[in-house]
Amino acid sequence: MRVKKGVTAHKRHKKVLELTKGQRASRHSLYRRAHESMLHSLSYAYAHRRERKSDMRRLWISRINAAAQNNGINYSQFMNGLKKANIGLDRKMLADMAVREPEDFTRLVELSRTA
Repeated sequence: MRVKKGVTAHKRHKKVLELTKGQRASRHSLYRRAHESMLHSLSYAYAHRRERKSDMRRLWISRINAAAQNNGINYSQFMNGLKKANIGLDRKMLADMAVREPEDFTRLVELSRTA
């Protein structure tokens, strides 16, 4: 008895078309176009998950810099002072402090200056 692939192929096609739902033109309705589009989408998603890490770091640095400049010091001097004062806060925590607790951040700037 021969095996017919209709059910399996239909299932695979449905899976691809489900992934490309929301794309424009034939990219969400024709299997070949959708498959191509899905492969690109997945590779972009993979790459950008890694890129997001550096995007966040860039955002933290600009927030820290803005808060430091409000206190009359630039980013590199501030970070250098923290390192000399042996204050091991990472950029994520510093950026959060700059936004949520400006008074504490100002204290950190003073510590950095004295170091």
